Amino acid sequence: MKINVLGCSGGIGSGLRTTALRVNSSTLLDCGTGVGDLPLEDLFQIKHVFITHSHLDHVAGLPLLIDTIYEKLIDEPLKVYCQPKTYKVLMEHIFNWKIWPNFFCLPSEEKAVVQFVAMQPEQTIAIEDNRYTMIEVEHTVPAVGYIVQNGTSSFAFSGDTASAPKLWQALNQQNKVDLLIVECAFAQERSEIANQAKHFSPQSLAAELAVLSHDPQICVSHLQPGEEEKIMQELHEAMPQRNLRSIVCGETLSL
Repeated sequence: MKINVLGCSGGIGSGLRTTALRVNSSTLLDCGTGVGDLPLEDLFQIKHVFITHSHLDHVAGLPLLIDTIYEKLIDEPLKVYCQPKTYKVLMEHIFNWKIWPNFFCLPSEEKAVVQFVAMQPEQTIAIEDNRYTMIEVEHTVPAVGYIVQNGTSSFAFSGDTASAPKLWQALNQQNKVDLLIVECAFAQERSEIANQAKHFSPQSLAAELAVLSHDPQICVSHLQPGEEEKIMQELHEAMPQRNLRSIVCGETLSL
């Protein structure tokens, strides 16, 4: 299983893109600005998009992706997986004919180029050789993470969260966890705003991971631009026993 980190930053700038992970060639976890760096031939291969929540940095690339590959979707629609609450926000605020066309009913409702697939926490959907399990996490809007398994390897993606007890519980029930991609948006001195925005800071993430019984490679995402080194230093100090590092846009993780 290959995970192409298209975007993993908490903002934009030179070399920085927001959250989008490509699993193998056909599936995205979130669809932030990072998806725009894919070559056109790679965009044409995307058939499935799992959304963690409705915030712009995680969905900004979705309307443009659909528009770009529209003709390729006529015979095989793009499938978008998320909670019904998240889908409702996308329809009301993006695919509303004011911000962007409603591709969920184009060229017709019977043959739309995009298909919404409703998921609920703890539900699993199989795509090719992988199984994607949705897990509820805590954020300022309804949000989830995902556990992805293929029988020989597995990883978890927290999405945006300030607390994820159900994710750690689900992971502790697994025989093994190879990789955890988890957010930590703010340095410790900005823990108050992290709490308000429901993001992790180093000490809050360390407290949460204390209950994780596995010892996976931990890749940290959603770092605030300009604060990356400081956040990572504080994370290493808070969790010297953990195998953790930051991830960068453009790298590929192989399991």
